[in-house]
Amino acid sequence: MYYIGYDIGSSSVKAALVEAETGKKVIVLNEPQNEMEILSIHPDWAEQDPEIWWQHICTATKRAIKESNIDASKIQGIGISYQMHGLVIVDKEKNALRNSIIWCDSRAVEIGNKAFAEIGEQKCMEHLLNSPGNFTASKLKWVKENEPEVYKKIDKYMLPGDYIALKLTGEVTTTKNGLSEGMLWDYKENKVADWLLDYYGIDQSLTPRIVENFTNQGVVTEQASAASGLPAGIPIVYRAGDQPNNALSLNVLNPGEVAATGGTSGVFYAVSEMSSGKSTRVNNFVHVNYELETPRVGKLLNINGAGIQYRWLRNNMGNESYEVMNEKASNVEVGSEGVVVIPFGNGAERMFNNKNIGTHFLNLNLNIHNSAHLFRASLEGIAFSFVYGMECLKEDNATINVIRAGNDNLFRSEIFSNTVATLIGHEIEIYNTTGAVGAARAVGLKDGDYSKFGANVSDNDHVMTFLPLHNAAPYETAYQKWKTELELILTNK
Repeated sequence: MYYIGYDIGSSSVKAALVEAETGKKVIVLNEPQNEMEILSIHPDWAEQDPEIWWQHICTATKRAIKESNIDASKIQGIGISYQMHGLVIVDKEKNALRNSIIWCDSRAVEIGNKAFAEIGEQKCMEHLLNSPGNFTASKLKWVKENEPEVYKKIDKYMLPGDYIALKLTGEVTTTKNGLSEGMLWDYKENKVADWLLDYYGIDQSLTPRIVENFTNQGVVTEQASAASGLPAGIPIVYRAGDQPNNALSLNVLNPGEVAATGGTSGVFYAVSEMSSGKSTRVNNFVHVNYELETPRVGKLLNINGAGIQYRWLRNNMGNESYEVMNEKASNVEVGSEGVVVIPFGNGAERMFNNKNIGTHFLNLNLNIHNSAHLFRASLEGIAFSFVYGMECLKEDNATINVIRAGNDNLFRSEIFSNTVATLIGHEIEIYNTTGAVGAARAVGLKDGDYSKFGANVSDNDHVMTFLPLHNAAPYETAYQKWKTELELILTNK
């Protein structure tokens, strides 16, 4: 027997089949072969046609069944992970009314800022644990203001994963964690934040029916079966945004456990007991195992300028492989002989209260320094940004006991991982898993056996553990120097 999981990103759709009993990966693949297009007809806009996601789901599913040579009738359930904060709107016939306004679209920033100011920081932070910000609710308000004819036709709004669930089951539903990602969940009242919808002038009836995670959320229709190759009648059991799902994939489910991602951007996602939000620099979301008796919340700290900094260096300094870059960097001492890289050239940073400070190369001595120093200083600068982010998380009352990360991108670099582990003072456990695999395994959690789930992750995926180095002094000196340069830049912005 098997479970299938999907991860609907903005660049591709990933599909994974796992063995139901052991969680062992059978196949993982992605569609399309090249990246999906993001439409940006105005600066700071980002849209995708949600029907394209469905087409790639169908293609990936058929490929996964064929290439793994399994009997499709033995697939028993579906898990869905998806790009967070997006908006999809459908009419009464359940057809999308416009392109999805996706996570990286920032057209609604001012709408959210105005709401935060007018509703009040105290109410927002106590009830939403966040500012309304540039999230799904604010994007829906943008449609109401700017596309009134489209707005009049809306029957329901939803997040990207909800749309795929609709295509599979024919039912319009959402989850508490999905609503929290859109700033539409009132933690204090444990219900939809109807007062925010009222403030925005949005009809409360547009909110879909809420279904619980790890239960039957609807079953595959005959129509969806014909399109995708999945057996009709099997249930969707689980859905979550990509960062909460990434945490689940790494067995990050309890307070004190932290999931880390080091890709183009970087993320710390710390599971905590629920409390009021303290910092607008950290986002709080319902975690996948949130229950009223055990209200687990994920504190998300995002760093836009992370791996993109290292990729930029690679692309513009001879296009050497990352392995060669890492080898050259390893021949330079900690602190890069004074070179400092501030790696925030990928737009505004929430942890700097949405300031856009750019990338800075500092203290270059043209008689001493070479590309190896730039490679090391970039890896250190990105690592230091993670350490700075961890300080922000701790200010927001996050408890840190263990950090788990996927075996990809920045965490493949010993310089990066050793620097982060040493300065934070915690082990970093590395696992070879993906969001689609995690979503597939989550189907098995309908039995509530989290310890078995965690054992499967450890047995199948653990690669190695980075321990804090004993001699932390040179790392601490380099970090303080970096932080001083950063604070000078922030003061002048």
